[in-house]
Amino acid sequence: MKPLVPSGVYAPQEDTDLLIGALRDEPLPYGATVLDVGTGSGALAIEAARRGTHVTAVDVSWRAVCAARLNARLDRLPVRTQHGNLFAPVRGQSFDLILANPPYVPTPDTGRPPRGAARSWDAGRDGRLVLDRICGEAPALLRPGGVLLFVHSALSSPDRTLAQLTGAGLKASVTRRRIIPYGPVLRSRKRWLQTRGLLSASEQTEELVVIRAELPA
Repeated sequence: MKPLVPSGVYAPQEDTDLLIGALRDEPLPYGATVLDVGTGSGALAIEAARRGTHVTAVDVSWRAVCAARLNARLDRLPVRTQHGNLFAPVRGQSFDLILANPPYVPTPDTGRPPRGAARSWDAGRDGRLVLDRICGEAPALLRPGGVLLFVHSALSSPDRTLAQLTGAGLKASVTRRRIIPYGPVLRSRKRWLQTRGLLSASEQTEELVVIRAELPA
């Protein structure tokens, strides 16, 4: 069932689809514990719940929390939804799998935090406002043998992501890639991204990557 996506909530797109493909490849045992941070409409959480896992979905947006809760109910799947900033609602818990499709688009400095739907993609000048937090905080929430699986743009320094996760003791690699045309957000920022050296004038596509990081058992 296609999820209901109210105004202001991130609609599943190419990055969601790419991460769902990686999730389907993950050998999850029945009853595994899964955390989906920044759940949006709940698409990833629902996909995980279909595997017979125990899923917790978190989002900083109340509208997204309500959307994920409603979509899970419509699919008759048990998903625990919580409101909060990234990992704050699940401190002290541990998971077999952590999923994230976080904000990762480099963003001009406006002097104020993103609001509304922009919270789903605006991620600071280097696109790593949330990525660095995930790399720094997620490893402590993984069980031995647990996996962190998330997606972001090649514009947001995958090598830096891999270095941070490896430095935290995880085995990390890029497991999936996809080239897609620019979406409306990147098109609107193309000139600014070019001045920063992140895009060339001839480029019309963006690369997405899925990062998989495993905590040794």
